[in-house]
Amino acid sequence: MRTESTPPAQHTPALAPASRTQGSSAGSSPPLTERQEARRRRILHASARLARRGGFDAVQMREVAETSNVALGTLYRYFPSKIHLLVATMQDQLQQMHETLHKRPPSEDGAAARVAETLMRAFRAMQREPHLADAMVRALTFADRSVSPEVDTVSRLTTTIILDAMGLEAAPTPEQLSAVRVIEHTWHSALITWLSGRASIAQVKIDIETVCRLIDVTDPRG
Repeated sequence: MRTESTPPAQHTPALAPASRTQGSSAGSSPPLTERQEARRRRILHASARLARRGGFDAVQMREVAETSNVALGTLYRYFPSKIHLLVATMQDQLQQMHETLHKRPPSEDGAAARVAETLMRAFRAMQREPHLADAMVRALTFADRSVSPEVDTVSRLTTTIILDAMGLEAAPTPEQLSAVRVIEHTWHSALITWLSGRASIAQVKIDIETVCRLIDVTDPRG
């Protein structure tokens, strides 16, 4: 097993973990220039490509730098560690999924059924690329406080995807937001148990459909 590349001595904090169009996840970094955004896109594509081949261990910072044609020091300025990079990769994958869902929204009747359909579509997308899914989920699991802004961005994006599927006519109530958080936790846990071989796809579907019933329970209209 290869070991993580040691960052160069001069490496500095990431320029901006989130994309130029989404704003900085840390909330203080300036938007990326067009050239910086293009470089960041190359890095994320390289990360995803390597992860698809061999999962978490295949994503080595030096190889990511070579594949994306950026200097290793530059890579560390964008992403201080492999964990930062893979969490940002998950954010990027979820953003693409969100755009796809806008083009092809869920067709089920009822908010709970639409959210369950949406999350199962997201799960099947992960299922088609298990090495990539495993790398991203492991990064989320390993993330410490230094990666909190990036993890928070992933969580906010997941919340947005669920709320969009619910199709609320008004702002969500605290009870509905609590239900959404429980649904997110269940989806994440279902991914982990499936990736580890401890749950079948059928069981994941049952768990997702069951937890999505909280949407009906917390509906203020009764």
